Amino acid sequence: MSTLSVRKPFTGWHMTGILVGFFAIVMAVNFTMARLAFSTFGGKVVENSYVASQQYNDLLARAEAQDAMGWDEVITVDADRHVRLTITRQGKPLAISGVTATLSHPLGRVPAIDMHFVADGLGSMRSREALAPGRWRLDALVRHGTEEARYRSDVQ
Repeated sequence: MSTLSVRKPFTGWHMTGILVGFFAIVMAVNFTMARLAFSTFGGKVVENSYVASQQYNDLLARAEAQDAMGWDEVITVDADRHVRLTITRQGKPLAISGVTATLSHPLGRVPAIDMHFVADGLGSMRSREALAPGRWRLDALVRHGTEEARYRSDVQ
């Protein structure tokens, strides 16, 4: 005696349920990811992307000129949470005549903070302000006589 199993036929209602379930899951994931993306990015990269694209070749030329100066930068945070900036040329410390620096949050969640630097007597510049905990981006304009260079570094 054999037992036959009775299977229900696969109907259009089954296929409709599968399609609706699939697209509901896809839409839920997409909406969740979009919401997370919008909630974690707090600002713009540039004000006007068209204008920024027109200035791209000028930025490349300035970067090549800066590389030709032969400056090497070392940006660190010391134990007291102060930013230390050292510029060398051919391995020797360079006497920096001025630094203009801005500290900003990488995602633009808090306003930018101006940083002030003073010479430490060891060939480096040290910030007067202590670095708050967290991840920060330092944009610095360093001058040595008539030469100047721009540096961007993530500091923590």
